[in-house]
Amino acid sequence: MDSKKQLHIVMFPWLAYGHIMPFLQVSKFLAQKGHHIYYISTPKNISSLPKLPPHLCSNITFIPFPLPQVHGLPPGAESTSELPIHKVPYLKKAYDKLETQLTEFLKRSSQVKWIVHDFAPYWLPSVANQLGINLVFFSILCASSIAYFGPPSELLGGCRQRPEDFTVTPVWMDYPNNLAFKLHEMVSHQECMDSVSDFERAGTLLLSCNILTLRSCFEVESDALRVLSKLHQKPIVPLGLLPPSLPSDEDKGDGNWEALKKWLDSKQAKSVFYVALGSEVSMSQEFMQELAFGIEKSGLSFIWVVRNRPSVEGHLVQDIVPPGFEERVSDRGLVLRGWAPQLRVLAHSSIGGFLTHCGWSSVIEALGFGVPLILFPVGSSDLGLVARLMHGKKMGLEIERNDLDGSFTSDLVAESIKRVMVDPQGSQLRANAYAMKEIFGNVELSNKYLDEFTRSMEEFPPSNDDV
Repeated sequence: MDSKKQLHIVMFPWLAYGHIMPFLQVSKFLAQKGHHIYYISTPKNISSLPKLPPHLCSNITFIPFPLPQVHGLPPGAESTSELPIHKVPYLKKAYDKLETQLTEFLKRSSQVKWIVHDFAPYWLPSVANQLGINLVFFSILCASSIAYFGPPSELLGGCRQRPEDFTVTPVWMDYPNNLAFKLHEMVSHQECMDSVSDFERAGTLLLSCNILTLRSCFEVESDALRVLSKLHQKPIVPLGLLPPSLPSDEDKGDGNWEALKKWLDSKQAKSVFYVALGSEVSMSQEFMQELAFGIEKSGLSFIWVVRNRPSVEGHLVQDIVPPGFEERVSDRGLVLRGWAPQLRVLAHSSIGGFLTHCGWSSVIEALGFGVPLILFPVGSSDLGLVARLMHGKKMGLEIERNDLDGSFTSDLVAESIKRVMVDPQGSQLRANAYAMKEIFGNVELSNKYLDEFTRSMEEFPPSNDDV
């Protein structure tokens, strides 16, 4: 690439695995197109990233910024997965203190003309403005969620002030949809808010960015993307769905895959459901046990990946699987503690359903293999909105829960699992999900969107300094 045309781009994700990986995926694409990427995060997060392919090493530079210590943040914690939800505000305070290091780096790196950033660094516009740098807000959320949150004026002090205000579909969503939070979802999300709310952070950045990009496509969310254009009056450039690649057989990172594959190979096609509630989901012991009993009552084969979350003191909490559960289901169920090769599992022909916490990445992975969804949004962020979106599009079925406190019954869990997996009433849903492989798993389609995104930066009107 002509060095004059080569862009120098900073990537600056939030400190959560579900943000760090999509930012890396986009970095690799931009680097492949000949642009130079400075990928900035903390040392521990950078060290956990997969190795770069040799041909990209010269175009991606990892810049580790030590995370400043703040009172209340457990020593050594550098990502949300290492914290209970009520400690996340301290991580946001520490992240905000990266402003000094980032400003110094940008002053030294005069070639940087773009920063691709996340929802959190609300202080970034003034830094970029002083240095004549353009901003791309890369949201890892789906278009429907961002549209639901509304224009900057709404995020920065609009009419929705109480959790109850978020339980109705907003007026600007001008097409048939069911997008709204349940009351218990909004209440739990407030636990991870800092004194600067997530709404204020995102609103400030949406107001100032030159381009808004997001993990979506017109084939899935054309109405929401249209609403976003109307709300923000600036370029909205979807990135595509960024379907992840299956690890190659030579990849030895999945230590437990051989035994798992052998177990799956012994099962009939589409007879097993997979349960994984993400790396950062925290549920009460009571809810986990009710979920376990529902899984058991379904009578179907399953794999359940269980992660014990850190407690208040940072130690792991007691085991959340009910006593005796594993013995009772040993003939048809596997409980895996810690981590599982999720992509490999979802790609296996024995998997016929996915009981998910509704993280957008997990939904994309499942539908990329045509696996229907048993929707169980637990945790903060936009998980409830994703559940409603997928339920409304009939690609999954949401497990019914009490709107006020989130409670549910094991019978409803079992019923929902069976509907998605085997019941005749679920046949249309299974067919819809299978058909989605053509969109969610389509790398070529995603690359077309990434090409368009790359061009939007390459051809962006130059600032006065560049003319």
